[in-house]
Amino acid sequence: MESVLGDDVPRQGVPEFSDVTFATLKKALRLGWGDLVFAPGFALVFGGVYVLAGLFLTWLTLATGTSYWLVLAAIGFPLFSPFAAVGFYEVSRRLERGEPLDWMQIFSVILRQSKRQLPSLCAVIVIVFLFWFFLGHMIFALFLGLAPMTNVSTSLEVFLTPNGMTMLAVGTVVGAGFALLLYMITVLALPLLLDRDVDFVTAMITSFGYVQRHPLPMLAWGAFLALVTFVAMLPFFLGLFVALPVLGHATWHLYDQLRVPEEAD
Repeated sequence: MESVLGDDVPRQGVPEFSDVTFATLKKALRLGWGDLVFAPGFALVFGGVYVLAGLFLTWLTLATGTSYWLVLAAIGFPLFSPFAAVGFYEVSRRLERGEPLDWMQIFSVILRQSKRQLPSLCAVIVIVFLFWFFLGHMIFALFLGLAPMTNVSTSLEVFLTPNGMTMLAVGTVVGAGFALLLYMITVLALPLLLDRDVDFVTAMITSFGYVQRHPLPMLAWGAFLALVTFVAMLPFFLGLFVALPVLGHATWHLYDQLRVPEEAD
């Protein structure tokens, strides 16, 4: 199956997609790991951006003495991971076709996306993230705004109070809802926008509809992505050096497996 990710003129329209199975997910993950092993340098570069961003967010929240921001940032931080997807997709595409992994050409593909529909989808992700950040602050103020403390970094026991536990529970549910929405509208939309010439609204609707039609395997895949990303962030975000590349490569291979071959493929 020949992709057009790196071509100047992508093919038009949304392709047909086959049904997904757990075997499909397993194969995508195996191929993603293989791409990381074969081209680790790209993982260091693309993954390093997010490791540095995570460390900066941690330093900022602790330095300002508003540690509750770290909770919001930790939940919302993975929402930005799709920005790294372009590079991983192009690396996987080239490996699949036996093409050389030329740094300049790969970065050229990434830059070309700025003239297409990807920035619009990224803007949607940012808007949803900011809206979640706003609601997170409201939830914190609602339950802990009147708590007798001056700095939660030195009063962590407040989270073990009834109000604190309720705040964490409500915040987790709301955050999970935002994460689920973003997953459903981006899991296929991101590679679709890179592979085909379609508008970002159509791509989001296509992705959302596919998850709706295949809830069990696709939601399981989403839960797996969330769990791996969360665990990867625990050791000072260093696990993202491995997690983001594997998941990024695997997402491209999942899309490539689900896309039904056409006559010109």
